[in-house]
Amino acid sequence: MNPIGIYEKALPDKMNWHEKLEQAKEIGFDFVEMSIDEQDERLARLDWSKEERQDFVYSLKKTKMRVPSICLSGHRRFPLGSNHANVRNKALDIMKKAIDLADDIGVRVIQLAGYDVYYEERNEQTRSYFIENLRKSCEWAAEKQITLAIEIMDDPFINSISKYLEISEKINSPWLYVYPDLGNISAWANDVPQELKKGRNHIAGIHLKDTIPVTGNQKGKFKEVPFGEGCVNFVASMKALREINYTGPFLIEMWSGKSESYVSEINSAIDYLKPLLKKGGYNYDQKFKSNKGISFSS
Repeated sequence: MNPIGIYEKALPDKMNWHEKLEQAKEIGFDFVEMSIDEQDERLARLDWSKEERQDFVYSLKKTKMRVPSICLSGHRRFPLGSNHANVRNKALDIMKKAIDLADDIGVRVIQLAGYDVYYEERNEQTRSYFIENLRKSCEWAAEKQITLAIEIMDDPFINSISKYLEISEKINSPWLYVYPDLGNISAWANDVPQELKKGRNHIAGIHLKDTIPVTGNQKGKFKEVPFGEGCVNFVASMKALREINYTGPFLIEMWSGKSESYVSEINSAIDYLKPLLKKGGYNYDQKFKSNKGISFSS
């Protein structure tokens, strides 16, 4: 059965890592995906001490859980394609530290945001910088045997697997993959099954998320859309993945950690997704427990 995990931000920030892993395990997940976003407190994880890294690994062993991937969205603030040399240098520093951290704590995949820039104006130069620095990042990743996987994003720069493949061809590295987010890829009016088939030999993982589509008069909505209120055809996507014999992980991407009823929200997402995944050929009927919460320290 394909492993299925939950995004770290679906769980409360006030939980420590041991508690997050125990909670995810109690609900029935196989793994948690770590978030290192643009916030200073999450970027600080890149500078964990040797003892902090050892404590994290101990929590993995103690709970018998896995954190096989990092969502490294910190490059949104410090993009690899920035017009400014000091920002590009910071982006590369983040990348190098993330690869070293992944190597130390057993993470196999670092998911990269598919932006050349986000808060700046993009141009041909930002695209060129992005490709140049992604190539350098893949060289570092190869040294540590860490896979880099570009997420299909909420931005036109890489909003399809086809666009990822154009970048991948230029990089030409066996350590570069794609991490399709079914919500993001659906919001851009892509032919999602065909896109998934195009990426059949490049997919490192799949995000399960719903989105409001981008249209001529609306920008769409890419985060915190309740499952069932968006545009994603999960059944068609699952059937396409089954057709290409996708046996990799699924990751439910949610931001319910801010809610007091986060367990209920996660279970509602599971209840919505299970029958749709089953229709597509992925059966999790016996996988999850219902409404399981644990106590945690303040």
